[in-house]
Amino acid sequence: MQFRSFNPPVRTLMGPGPSDVHPRILEAMSRPTIGHLDPAFVQMMEEVKALLQYAFQTKNELTMPVSAPGSAGMETCFANLVEPGDQVIVCQNGVFGGRMKENVERCGGSAIMVEDTWGEAIDPNKLEEALKANPEARIVAFVQAETSTGAQSDAETLVKLAHQYDCLTIVDAVTSLGGTPVKVDEWGIDAIYSGTQKCLSCTPGLSPVSFGERALEKIRNRKQKVQSWFMDLNLVMGYWGSGAKRAYHHTAPINALYGLHEALLMLREEGLENAWRRHMNNHLALRARLEALGLTFIVNEADRLPQLNAVSIPAGIDDAEVRNRLLNEYNLEIGAGLGALAGKVWRIGLMGHASRAENILLCAGALETILSDLGADTGRAAPQAALEEVLA
Repeated sequence: MQFRSFNPPVRTLMGPGPSDVHPRILEAMSRPTIGHLDPAFVQMMEEVKALLQYAFQTKNELTMPVSAPGSAGMETCFANLVEPGDQVIVCQNGVFGGRMKENVERCGGSAIMVEDTWGEAIDPNKLEEALKANPEARIVAFVQAETSTGAQSDAETLVKLAHQYDCLTIVDAVTSLGGTPVKVDEWGIDAIYSGTQKCLSCTPGLSPVSFGERALEKIRNRKQKVQSWFMDLNLVMGYWGSGAKRAYHHTAPINALYGLHEALLMLREEGLENAWRRHMNNHLALRARLEALGLTFIVNEADRLPQLNAVSIPAGIDDAEVRNRLLNEYNLEIGAGLGALAGKVWRIGLMGHASRAENILLCAGALETILSDLGADTGRAAPQAALEEVLA
C-alpha cells in the first residue's frame, strides 16, 4: 500500500456535527505551536476563560474547556459531582439523556429516570413528580438541546424546579451554546458542558464547562476521590486556575485552543443575541423550503431547536440512498436518525458557520432534485422569490 498526504474533500456540513469550520478558525489553528506553559499561551488561556464566560453568560470562575470532546465534558461533570450511592434524577427524551444515565451508574450512583417521548421537550410536571417521590435525590440532569431529535427543553424552568427540592443541576448544552439562549447565572445552572464543533463552528476535541459555587462546594466536600484522575477538577484547576503560575497537569491541545479562542472571539464580535437571531431566522427559511417540499418536522414548533432540524423521511424513500447521493453528488452531509429514530428521520444542522443562506439553498435544492428523482411527491415547491424573501 502506498501512502500519501491526506487531502480531504471539501464538504458542506449540515448534519448534527461537526459543523462547517470558519476559515478564520482554520487559519488560527495553523499558527506556530508554542509550549503549553509559555507565558503567551497562559495569557491566551485567560482570554479563552473570559470569552467562555461571555458565551455561557456567567461569572463562574471555574469556566474552562476540557481537553477532549463534549462527551468528556459530560463525564467531567458527572465524575466530579456524583459519588457512590448518590441518587440522580435523569430526564431522558433522546439518546443523550441515556448517556447521562450511563455516567451516573459508572460513578456508582443510582439513576432515577424521567422518560419523555423522543421529539418532545422534557415535561416539568414529570420532573416534579420524580422530585416529590425521591426526596433523597440531590442532583437533576437533563439535556437542554437534544441533538438526536431536535427538541429543546425549558432549562430555566427545570433548574428552578430542581432547586426548589434542594438539587444541583447538570445541563447538557452541547448543541445549544452559541445557537440558542444559554444563561447560566440568570437561570442558576450549577454545572454545564458543551462542545466546540456545533454552534461555535470550531473543530471537535474540546468541551467548554462551567461550575457554580454550589457545585464546587459538593466537589470540595466529596467523601471519596474523583474516580478519574484526568477529569478531577481539583487537579485540573492547578493548570486552568487564575494567575500566571500554572502547575503541569497535561499537555493542552494547543492549536485546537487557538481555534477555540478565535471562534469565541467571532461570537463576541457578532454578539450573542445576534447569533441566536441568525440561527432562528435561518431555521425559518429552511422550514419554509422543506415544508414546501412536503417534508414535516417531528418536533412541534414551540419546542423546536432552530439549529438542528429533524424531518420525517417520506414513505418509500431510502434514507441511506438520499444521504449518499447528497454526499457524492453535492458534497453535502446531513445526519441520519439515532436510536428509535434510525431510518425514520434526517437531521439537518444549521449550526454556527453552516447557518447561512447559501447552505439553505443548496440543501433544499438538492433534496428537491433527489426526492423528485426517487418518485417522492414533493408538492409544489415554494417559488425562489418567496424563499429569498424569508431569507431577507
